[in-house]
Amino acid sequence: MWSGFASFAIGALFNLAVAALIVRLIYYPATQEKSYVFTFIAFSAILYFVMSLLSGVQLGVGVGFGLFAIFSVLRYRTDPIPIREMTYLFVIIALPVINALMVQAGDIPHLLAANALMVAILYVLEKGWGFRFQESIKVAYEKIGLITPENRALLLADLRTRTGLPVHAVEVTSIDLVNDTAVLRVYYGRPRGQARDGSGPEAPSDEGRHDAH
Repeated sequence: MWSGFASFAIGALFNLAVAALIVRLIYYPATQEKSYVFTFIAFSAILYFVMSLLSGVQLGVGVGFGLFAIFSVLRYRTDPIPIREMTYLFVIIALPVINALMVQAGDIPHLLAANALMVAILYVLEKGWGFRFQESIKVAYEKIGLITPENRALLLADLRTRTGLPVHAVEVTSIDLVNDTAVLRVYYGRPRGQARDGSGPEAPSDEGRHDAH
């Protein structure tokens, strides 16, 4: 359909535009997290270049295994990546492969449909249409008298005041009657668009423990 270089250049620009759309207009406004923006864009560009240059080689199921191998290395050989960023990274890894193969095959309708559908799915999920997103932390809590069912409203109010988080539910995971303490799992909804770099009330990771003394 196009000459070799024109196909490569147009495909590269299209792939970069889609990656920028996902990262800048969907991911970043929802998380305000800058740490992964460079990684996402760079991964998308380099993977497209690699796949385009390898287009003359016989590729098949090995491409899929290679993707999962890259994903596994990133997951287990680097610092822990939050699940949301891990999902975006997998999308950023998969789309350049799809784009490069479809551009080389001249399958433009499927190329446009696949990218549009992926962008639409991410947009809908980030908007939370039909979903309720929440996070949780473990809290070591010393006011053991408030963990009884009849004092649940007082417990929630106390946790909101002391953590600064919009706590809406709590679960007692363990009780230490000797030291009069309990470990609670606190559920809260983080306001959308809140940064993770300390610009708002920040909580430890899901498995972290916050001491509410």
